[in-house]
Amino acid sequence: MSEQTFLTHFDVIIIGGGASGLMCALTAGQRGRSVLVLDASNKIGKKILMSGGGRCNFTNLFVEPGNFLSANPHFCISALDRYTQWDFIALVEKHRIPYHERKHGQLFCDDSAKDILDMLVTECEQAKVRIQTHCEIKTVAAMGEADAEKRFSVNTGKGDFTARSLVVATGGLSIPTMGASGIGYDIARQFGLQVLPVRAGLVPFMFSDGFKSVSERLSGLAVDVVLGTAQQSFSENVLFTHRGLSGPAALQLSNYWQVGEPIAMDLLPETDLPQWLKQQKKDHPKSLLRTLLTPLLAKSLVQELQTIFWQQWAETAMAEIPDAVLLTIAEGLGHWTLKPSGTEGYRTAEVTLGGVDTQELSSRTMESKTQPGLYFIGEVVDVTGHLGGFNFQWAWSSGNAAGQFV
Repeated sequence: MSEQTFLTHFDVIIIGGGASGLMCALTAGQRGRSVLVLDASNKIGKKILMSGGGRCNFTNLFVEPGNFLSANPHFCISALDRYTQWDFIALVEKHRIPYHERKHGQLFCDDSAKDILDMLVTECEQAKVRIQTHCEIKTVAAMGEADAEKRFSVNTGKGDFTARSLVVATGGLSIPTMGASGIGYDIARQFGLQVLPVRAGLVPFMFSDGFKSVSERLSGLAVDVVLGTAQQSFSENVLFTHRGLSGPAALQLSNYWQVGEPIAMDLLPETDLPQWLKQQKKDHPKSLLRTLLTPLLAKSLVQELQTIFWQQWAETAMAEIPDAVLLTIAEGLGHWTLKPSGTEGYRTAEVTLGGVDTQELSSRTMESKTQPGLYFIGEVVDVTGHLGGFNFQWAWSSGNAAGQFV
């Protein structure tokens, strides 16, 4: 057995072997720190492996502070500026991982998300980072200032460990089947840090009214739309599901939606609908409206829209439909108002909104302002990215920021 097996004291203990934890580990290890990563699950990086349909949307070419939600919107700027998307892309290229760009600057692996995880593990191994899986955290304690080298003790199912710096990289509550838990928030509260209310983010909408049966019948259909609330909108596709609405536009909007708030869908955002309908009436007076809409929208969707918006005019030629009625139909197609009953919650959420209050942390180092040596990084912090590789970039940037100082 190697001598390392018996080590119980480290410069740095990182709780959580996900994206931010591994980035912090390899960064600290490269600086000569002895690092231990503790993860409760049977393998590290599970969310990396499942992300992007198994291809891992690992960053985005267009990272801006505006792509992130936080009660303190300026907090993310420092870390994002110091470890950028270009820094992570350089690491991917150093490991010769083939990747490609999809729309909106999203970068994905050509082959598998496993390439990204293998890259991080390789970097950790080269930096002599020790990774311990199947390691349940029982208690965490500060040991006082008597010994600055042993500020923290961590009691686990695999024994007790001590460290000078403790990094909490536990993620949020999303996808509990992959081992998500609220332990990071518990540790923050234990040390007196504020935790802002959390909720599921980047998550599909559910409906309990008449729209539920519509979405069931259209399940599997994707349509490019503009979907919005009064405050925010996204131009992307939506996917009708058995429960309601998913797809990029719905997931993005879920981060901004408040319970009870209506959402509106513009089914033909590139079209001036009142003008278009007026022109169709002139050019195709004998046609039925559904016939004219079918080249623009899926036939199944047009049938549902007809039932909702112009059932009594379904068999009426365009020339016979009053202009006022066409205006009402245009409003319906351009501003189809829906009222979600809720979201699918943490079960399918990609991220957790809210978390450790950034006012409690240094934006430069991610260290607690009140508890020396205690750091919080990644999803556990109140910084949430849009869909499209931004949450991974926050993991890389915040992990690197802490890794430079632990």
